[in-house]
Amino acid sequence: MEKDGSQDIAAEIFAQEDPIFRNKSLVEVEHVPSPERIVGRDDEIRALSTELRSAVNGDSPENVILYGETGTGKSLVAKHVAKAAKSNAGDVRIGTVYVDCSTDDTETQAISSIARTLNDEAVTDIRVPETGLAKAAYYTRLYAILDQQYDVVIIILDEADMHPDDQILMSLSRAVETGKTDCRIGLIAISNKVRWAEDLNDRVKSSLQPRELNFHSYDANQLRAILSHRRDAFREGVLSDDVVPLCAAYAAQDHGDARQAIDVLRNAGMLAQRDGSNVVTRDHVEDAKMEAEKDRFRDLIGGLTVQKKLVLSAVTALHKGTDDDEFSMAQIIETYTQLCEATGTSTRSDRRVRDFVRRLAFLDILELRKQNLGRAGGITIYARLQPDHDLDIVHQTAMDDEQFVVADSDAENASLDSF
Repeated sequence: MEKDGSQDIAAEIFAQEDPIFRNKSLVEVEHVPSPERIVGRDDEIRALSTELRSAVNGDSPENVILYGETGTGKSLVAKHVAKAAKSNAGDVRIGTVYVDCSTDDTETQAISSIARTLNDEAVTDIRVPETGLAKAAYYTRLYAILDQQYDVVIIILDEADMHPDDQILMSLSRAVETGKTDCRIGLIAISNKVRWAEDLNDRVKSSLQPRELNFHSYDANQLRAILSHRRDAFREGVLSDDVVPLCAAYAAQDHGDARQAIDVLRNAGMLAQRDGSNVVTRDHVEDAKMEAEKDRFRDLIGGLTVQKKLVLSAVTALHKGTDDDEFSMAQIIETYTQLCEATGTSTRSDRRVRDFVRRLAFLDILELRKQNLGRAGGITIYARLQPDHDLDIVHQTAMDDEQFVVADSDAENASLDSF
């Protein structure tokens, strides 16, 4: 009987040795490196360890807020120090749990996740369903778990600012004081927003009494060292000499984001793999950087309404079609109206368009400038794309929306060519 040709093709591909990657997990963004691979964060590790030191003696650790830009090692350091506290605790029973508040974005979801992670049902005989209980019931089961299993717990709340209120911080920080549990609880709240701690409710700040640690962006040398520690993700000789420095330089120019540097390095390897190349080159890095920028703006712009995307497209079209550096609201409204006609989309009032522009500025996509033209002219608002955004990428991403409805496709193609 003759074999299925498609099965032969798949089997042949699966049997091949990966020519680029030896251990791809080392360049996955969520990978937590071993201590010797952590670069440029000795001071932060020392400071956080000092705040949590009392935990290894069975006493209450300090509550800490870590803040700084994305990709500056906050989550990495928090996980590393919490793990080290647990492994150095001797007879003290320390539990650690990490919660991503961008996923568990309600208090009930977060408490349910904490309870399920810390619970050993064989020890406690307590069942914690993922859903279906009231918030108070999840808290009750959590405290029962803590009392049966632990002397101290360290709870990491990553992206804690994603919660609509601060109640979880209040409840957990006061649990011992209010007699809910005898287990000592230490909170590590992580935020990308530098001023988040200042905006906390006064009662929460009084209860939490947090220490604050600021994580500065990585510089190019630190990023180069971080990537060098992950070179063994690739096979020997696969990376050309300029790949790691270029990935580090790109990330340093933007925000000193280690995640971005790692992401570009990994994607460069994947592009080389798809090209059938045995070497990752500068061209692969540049293409990966472009793809990373597109992905970032797809995430940022993807949630915008069609109307906001049209307003953004009007601004980028003006940038592409003129030599001007910024544009008046009248110019934006005129171009927006033309785009609506070209895409068959209904227009909104001038006032709504101005609101959309302000919203895009709030999201750091656009930059606004006000100019007072006197009694005759009043105040005029000028807008432009934020200077560190890639014009072509933003324009393409904003214009790429299946919700644009056009009655005559030939007219659409002819009209959109001019934008």
